[in-house]
Amino acid sequence: MGCNEKDPTVSADAIYSGGNIITMNDAQPSVQAIAVKDGKIIGVGDTNKINETFKSTNTQLIDLNNKSLLPGFIDAHSHYFNSLQVANQAQVYAPPSGTGKDVDSILTAIKKYADENNVPKGELIIAYGYDDTVMPNGRLLNRDDIDKVFPDNPVRIDHVSMHGTVMNSLALKKYGYNDQTVTPAGGVIVRKEGTNEPYGLIMETAFLPVLAQAEVMSAEQEIAATKAGQQLYAQNGITTAHEGATHLNQFETIKRASDANANIIDVIVYPFITDVDAILAKYPIDQWLKYNNHFKVGGIKVTIDGSPQGRTAKFTTPYLAGGPAGEQHWLGELTFPQDTINTMIKKVYDLNVPLNIHANGDGAIDAFFEAHLSAANGDLTKDRNITMIHAQFSRKDQLSKFKEYKIRPSFYTLHTYYFADAHLKNRGKKQTDYISPMRDAIDIGLHPTNHTDFVVAPLDQMMMLSSAVNRLSRHNEVIGTTQRITPLEGLKAMTIWAAEQYNEEMNKGSLEVGKLADMVILDNNPLTIEPTKIKDIKIVETIKEGNTIYMAK
Repeated sequence: MGCNEKDPTVSADAIYSGGNIITMNDAQPSVQAIAVKDGKIIGVGDTNKINETFKSTNTQLIDLNNKSLLPGFIDAHSHYFNSLQVANQAQVYAPPSGTGKDVDSILTAIKKYADENNVPKGELIIAYGYDDTVMPNGRLLNRDDIDKVFPDNPVRIDHVSMHGTVMNSLALKKYGYNDQTVTPAGGVIVRKEGTNEPYGLIMETAFLPVLAQAEVMSAEQEIAATKAGQQLYAQNGITTAHEGATHLNQFETIKRASDANANIIDVIVYPFITDVDAILAKYPIDQWLKYNNHFKVGGIKVTIDGSPQGRTAKFTTPYLAGGPAGEQHWLGELTFPQDTINTMIKKVYDLNVPLNIHANGDGAIDAFFEAHLSAANGDLTKDRNITMIHAQFSRKDQLSKFKEYKIRPSFYTLHTYYFADAHLKNRGKKQTDYISPMRDAIDIGLHPTNHTDFVVAPLDQMMMLSSAVNRLSRHNEVIGTTQRITPLEGLKAMTIWAAEQYNEEMNKGSLEVGKLADMVILDNNPLTIEPTKIKDIKIVETIKEGNTIYMAK
């Protein structure tokens, strides 16, 4: 500053300029500079004007060097709690995300993990990311395979859908499964041929007892796991994370870490419907829907069906490949009976909190509509802040009901890449091409969001954006040309529209004066780069309320 210049009335902590600033604000889509103070945006606009108004001797001037600055990404749906766990688990995703392409490679990856971590005999080993849809010749993992490599350790290899697991004999014993275990309604327990012995694969409601027996962490472990897990989100430009089906023990872990000020990002949890009463007893509803130490209860989660790649999603027409245990004329199953779903939805409506409903197949979506008709007390079009998680196999006629009933779809376009082959085999080309119909949803006036469902798919936000824009499969085939969207629409689905999903658009989702300085810097511009190269864009820096929480090395 010159000697005659005075410090401004309001001095910015930092001013960002010299790059592509994409605001997600339609009234001012791009600007030259942004000023930040005390974790909030205090100015956006022309560089000279911003400097003149907010620059002082104490202001940090940050040159973007032609990189791109955007609002921080808002996670519309993942399973945040799993991020606390996977730091201590073996990763067996299928290529290109991992090496788990067949039985041998999966077991090799787990053996390598066990050896590198000096896992002692008798200790539980957990792996995540098992994708049976890519296994050659339909040769799937079973109990005996794992027993051969791990005779002395209980081993649990969680299915990529997060709706099940494959266990060896010691793990089956640990979690209480045997030949006397009855398969619950809505569940799958694959039995060894010719016997009633569980053969390893446990899915859906039969898997719930496993989730209820989470390993106990010490207070120090909880804080360390929280920091490690949240760093996974920060590395991917995410400043708000979603915990998509929170059970009581998970809730208490997340809450304790939050109370210990361990959070570097915002965490929004959705208690699972079966745990709501237990959670309400400890955390009354008047404390919900507002942040405390970057922690918020956002509403309630109800699951209606399973996963299409696991062949447990509920459809109105049969799976072409039959059911997961060889069932013929298989439609999939609802997670709970229809009358139970009706009761669950009414409970959420009566509590007057947002609802996240998991529904993949068109039959499950119909089941939710039926529950809505039963529970809505004649007021079908009231805005109840309902988000349908996945909504993947929505029929076109169902989208109009989404609009009429004010239901926001949170789509899952990554399936066009990771699971296209499975869907083509199970559902056929016409239905697969219409998976996650973002184009049609946007065109009728909906504001859909998009998500990774981590750990089902990696948190990679640029891959998620690319899947919405390009819809390319592993084999570089377009899955549903008519449902491609623009890069700007794809970005809105992970910023401003995701903020709307959480009723936080007044504070997040765009770069505007008064909003939080939650931002991400990318090494390229997703609006101008060749669309198939969007997936290669790197996260350079993630900023939460003005503070850098991740910087690429």
